[in-house]
Amino acid sequence: MIGVVVGYLSGLLGKGGSAISTPALQIFAGVNPFFALASPLPASISSTLSATAVYSREKLFNKRVILLGAALGVPATIAGSCLSSYLPGKSLMIMTAVFIMCVGVSLMYTFWRNKDASVEKLVSSADIPVRRLIGAALVIGLLSGLLANAGGVLFSSFFIRRLKMPVKQALACAVVLSALLSIPGALTHWWLGHIDWNIALLLSLTAFPASYLGAKTAVKMNTPLLEKIFALTLIIFGLYDIYFTLGA
Repeated sequence: MIGVVVGYLSGLLGKGGSAISTPALQIFAGVNPFFALASPLPASISSTLSATAVYSREKLFNKRVILLGAALGVPATIAGSCLSSYLPGKSLMIMTAVFIMCVGVSLMYTFWRNKDASVEKLVSSADIPVRRLIGAALVIGLLSGLLANAGGVLFSSFFIRRLKMPVKQALACAVVLSALLSIPGALTHWWLGHIDWNIALLLSLTAFPASYLGAKTAVKMNTPLLEKIFALTLIIFGLYDIYFTLGA
């Protein structure tokens, strides 16, 4: 059930799903914090690749954003993954949750303030501020590895706020980058002994088809509604993570 929910939300919201799978594994399955943080990463690869197939048919990708984001984000992810061993798992979970919740509140405020002016025009490669993207890719990649997170939430939020992308294009680009950053993140955390492959396999098998359905829902959904669902989900997941991590 965790894999199905995570997969659907991964496709719908352009994210790997660790915001819900990590606390769910710890609370309902009794998994220790490091395994709960890193074991969903292999499932992020399968679920985001499934969603990518849907978004590719809608021609929503920005190649410059994806290529530059991956080129800088991948090595930063590896560095962050190595640093994660020096922080306690519980601290990592709380850091992730607080950041996700703050991003959600910020986006919700922006969407409500501009509720009659949702962005629909796709952002072209020529319109991308390269320096801003370079800085974001390095920071998000580092956080992605450090927090054992695919990075989808961070990338999509940055694309919406700073690159002024419409939400569907932001989710499409974020889901590809999530898949690309999940690979080195998963390999590094595996090398560090943070992944339980029994958990990873079960999540991957159930998340793959559900992610496809989530992406199909996203491309058909009314844009203002999708914007608010995205922001509200981040707030709920952040609060959920904080509450159960502090109570664990």
